Amino acid sequence: MHEASDAIRLIVGLGNPGQEYSATRHNAGFWWLGQLAARQGALLKAEGKFHGLAGRAAIDGRDLWLLQPQTYMNASGRAVGMLAAFFKIPPRQILVVHDELDLPPGVVRLKKGGGHGGHNGLKDIVAHLHTPDFWRLRLGIGHPGQRGAVVDYVLNAPRREEAELIEAAMVRGLEALPLLLRGDFSAAMLKLHTQEGRRKDAPPVERR
Repeated sequence: MHEASDAIRLIVGLGNPGQEYSATRHNAGFWWLGQLAARQGALLKAEGKFHGLAGRAAIDGRDLWLLQPQTYMNASGRAVGMLAAFFKIPPRQILVVHDELDLPPGVVRLKKGGGHGGHNGLKDIVAHLHTPDFWRLRLGIGHPGQRGAVVDYVLNAPRREEAELIEAAMVRGLEALPLLLRGDFSAAMLKLHTQEGRRKDAPPVERR
């Protein structure tokens, strides 16, 4: 049995607001959350007090909040902190979905806690929650190979072959969501790992 206190109550997709950023690698978290909202028929609307686009969804009989911060990536923690504090959602019940330089396109991984790896969105969330102990769904985007090239890399769109791999990984992340919402994180991790590489023919994920 999994404790109700382990169940996810807030899912955050990270990205930068604005049309000029919508197709960039750094917005992979936005893409994933937009697809989840579309699948569930959830409306994300501007919520000034939460500094983002927010909405409610009922998945497998569980109510949760969906959030896309609209503060730009390096200030993502403001939105997460405000919504979590208002609804008294502890860090262990938060899942943050983000792009991950340290994983190649096509790989999706789940972890709790740890460092921010230079990801400014994660860094700001840690600062506002006063702990790194929240869950992360890491969508691999690959690394440009040179540290100085990272900013240009994440703020550009993936190549077609990379986009196809990222989209397939996003679908696998969505398929593992019921396990995450039940707090069965070990099973979710196993599902993500064992399905890797089997979904090259997955349908494209809509980017929002």
